[in-house]
This record gives sequence, structure tokens and C-alpha cells, in this order.
Amino acid sequence: MDWDNIRVFLSVARAGQFLAAARQLKIDHGTVSRKIGALEKSLGVRLFDRQTTGCVLTSAGDRLYAAAEEVEAQLLRAQGDLSQSDVELSGTVRVAAPDGFTALFLCSRLGKLKRKYPSLTIQMVPMSRTFSLSKREADIAITISRPEEGRLTVRKLTDYSLHFYAAKNYLAEHGTPQTIADLERHCLITYVQDLVFADQLHFMPELYGPNYSRLECSGAVGQLETVRGGAGIGILHDYAAHPDPHLQIVLPDASFQRSYWIITHVDMRQLSRVRAVSDFIFAEVGAQRSIFLL
Repeated sequence: MDWDNIRVFLSVARAGQFLAAARQLKIDHGTVSRKIGALEKSLGVRLFDRQTTGCVLTSAGDRLYAAAEEVEAQLLRAQGDLSQSDVELSGTVRVAAPDGFTALFLCSRLGKLKRKYPSLTIQMVPMSRTFSLSKREADIAITISRPEEGRLTVRKLTDYSLHFYAAKNYLAEHGTPQTIADLERHCLITYVQDLVFADQLHFMPELYGPNYSRLECSGAVGQLETVRGGAGIGILHDYAAHPDPHLQIVLPDASFQRSYWIITHVDMRQLSRVRAVSDFIFAEVGAQRSIFLL
């Protein structure tokens, strides 16, 4: 059985589409189709049900997928055992993380990692609600909720806190709210509710009611800049907002606490390059842990 055909099969199964798999593998759609056809012919079974929206595994495809993943895991473990030397680290590690953690903390520290491993390519990609490590959409994920299932290695990075903030010039013009009810007289800077990728980001669902004026941004960085620009009051990460001399906490008793988790698939954790990046992120957060909780 041709392993290259199995590799293409795994990619199609995870992507749910021939075209998406072709993009991930950086080959053309026709090549993917031919390799799947060749694999089905060699096995004498149909592996996918083709549908207008994509493809789904048949019962035979399900059985092959389980066996192929086991072989892939063994190959990854072997690769990890054979690449233990830090100086030889190369390749690509993709990290999926919330934009707040990425832009407000991690990106400014990645130069240190690159200097240590110059042959390593780090890819930072945004987190989404449908994100899946099991489909190899990333090698490492930073999440704000602990996954409850899956073959995953999970470590808690840190707890972090958030407060309501406003620009000092905004408060000078519009006044400082003294109670939650006073927020009805202000513009609130919030997430776009139907684009929130985790339920933990709904800090106060009632703020999305009809009594509140809002300016909605899909990301934490956009919210920070909007508040800094004097547009209104928003719930911001303390580690990013508190050091800013232009911003001020309002309603200090209204505090919110969440957690960051670092997650890798158990098979990918065996790779030296993935382990090196994961350990670097863990160490950088540990060294700055005091900034995350106010």
C-alpha cells in the first residue's frame, strides 16, 4: 500500500473536501482525486461518499482512517526520537491562539525563539470555534477552555483577569459610571456576539440587550484600540490595558477571570520542534505570570 496515497487519504478525511485537502497538501485537485481513486482500487472498496458539499467517510473509510492514524502516530513518534538535537530543529510549527494572547503578549517575544532556532518557521493563526487539533489544523493551540476529550496533551498556562476600561479623555467628557446600571448611558465596546469563538468570552450577556449602545469588534486587539481611541467602555485584558497610561479601570469591583491552556495532540507532542515551541510559550508565560492577574 502506497503511503503517499494514505497521506492524501488522511488529509481528505480531515478536511472533508478534495479541494481543501489539495490546498493543504499544495498539490492540484486532480492529483488528490487520482490518488484516492488508486487507493480505492487497490483496496477494492469505496472510501468516501462524494456529496455536493464535500465528502464523508464510508464504513470502510472509517476503518482505514483509524488504522492510518495509528501508523501516522508511530511515524511521528519515530521522527521525534530521531530529532532530539536542538541545533537541528527545522520545519514549521503552526500555533492557533486567540488574537489577544497572540498580539498583546506572544508576538513580541517570538524573536527570542527565532534566534534560538533560526531554521524553524513559526506560523501564528487565529482561533475559531470549529478549530480541531485532531484534523491537524495546527500543531499547538492556546485556548481559554480546557478540552474534555480527545487524544491531547493539556497544560494550564495561566489564569488572567479583565476589567472594564475607558480612555481618560472619554471619562472626562462623558463621566465615570459608578454602577453597572450606569453603563446604559455609555457606548460599550464588545465582541460581535455571533462571531465569538468561545462561550467564555460572553462576560456579561446582558450587555448585548436593547438598552445598551454598542460598538462591536470581532477581536480583542480591535476592542483595545477602540477603547483607547475614546469610543466607549470595554472589558479588556488587564495584562495589556492596565499598563497603558491613557486608560483607566472603571467599576473596579466588576472583575472577570479566565484561563489560558496550551494544547497539543499527543502524537505531535513527540516532535522536537513542537515540543520546543510549546515549552517556550509555557516558559515565557511563567516568567511573566504576575502581569496576568490584577
